[in-house]
Amino acid sequence: MSREDWKNKTYRNLFAEIGIPQKEISRRLEEICQTYFYGGEDERVYYPVGEDMAYIMDTGNNDARTEGMSYGMMLCVQLDKKEEFDRLWKWAKTYMWMDSGFHEGYFAWSCATDGTKNANSPAPDGEEFFAMALFFASHRWGDGEGIYEYSRQAREILRACLHKGEKGREGFPMWNRENHQILFVPGSSFTDPSYHLPHFYELFALWADEEDRVFWAEAAKASREYLARACHPVTGFSAEYAEFDGSPMRKKLPWTDARHDWFFSDSYRTVANIGLDYEWFGKDCGQRAAADRIQSFLLEALRRDEYHIYEIDGTVAMPEALHPLALPATVAQASLAADNPHSREWVERFYHMPMRKGRWRYYDNCLYFFAFLALSGSYRIW
Repeated sequence: MSREDWKNKTYRNLFAEIGIPQKEISRRLEEICQTYFYGGEDERVYYPVGEDMAYIMDTGNNDARTEGMSYGMMLCVQLDKKEEFDRLWKWAKTYMWMDSGFHEGYFAWSCATDGTKNANSPAPDGEEFFAMALFFASHRWGDGEGIYEYSRQAREILRACLHKGEKGREGFPMWNRENHQILFVPGSSFTDPSYHLPHFYELFALWADEEDRVFWAEAAKASREYLARACHPVTGFSAEYAEFDGSPMRKKLPWTDARHDWFFSDSYRTVANIGLDYEWFGKDCGQRAAADRIQSFLLEALRRDEYHIYEIDGTVAMPEALHPLALPATVAQASLAADNPHSREWVERFYHMPMRKGRWRYYDNCLYFFAFLALSGSYRIW
């Protein structure tokens, strides 16, 4: 894909396809944007700091995470909000970036809102979103100087992600160089299905360091094939953490007693990613079927507005979902890849869902915002 190809690419507007006027869609998108960035204290998640920085708060945990910061940057570049983008990026680079030690070149996955690091280790989904948002910023606004030379910053992040541990450099890479799969954390022996973003890797294969472009092209193919294995053949659910063969990761982890082998939280994002990947590149390695399966399996839950925490085979594990908006939002986004008679209903019902307020709004509203962008044809390659 050349730069002209993505400049001229058209994107489906599923809201318009079901008859919602564009003026109403645009008004609703502006309302969502205003709420997310500048709404009331039980609505916003964006917090300016001083004259030139800001953070996205995980309001449930009262911290700033690379997940949310990189999500915020991606939202900003899609919405042409350069000031907010630069504020978020400077906060991340000032407080989260690790400039020495074992994780040099990565970003601490959690910081207190005053910038103090809560952890000295990274989470790879943050790095891949940072890199993609920075490439898009470079193409949409042009490179500046220093940390605002966006394309150079993106390449440096990806260089660390693939080459940590080489040539005497401390640390571990974020991808398994043999199977081309992203790792849950550097050095781990398993992955997280929702971290697999083949649509990003297709673009990294064009814009990363030339020596790494073949790897990224292979990673895109490997991730699509992986997602086809990781999503259950009946429900379409994926586990939060999974083995390299796609099966749920059931090993006990040293830092937590929590389960991560069920369909919960992280894993809601998987089918949304499948939808956006198919919209951008139209490639199917078997992963697209998960969109139809999950929309069919959860159709009655959608109609009742009643979602649970599930085993990946659909058995109810706990009565109430912690993120009751994130789940239907991401399944609605899967309509970009789906081919079933229920997709229209998912899109229509999602359109009329309000954003979440209160303590747990952060994760739900991030995924809600991305779903609205994607379904309105506004989540684009730049």
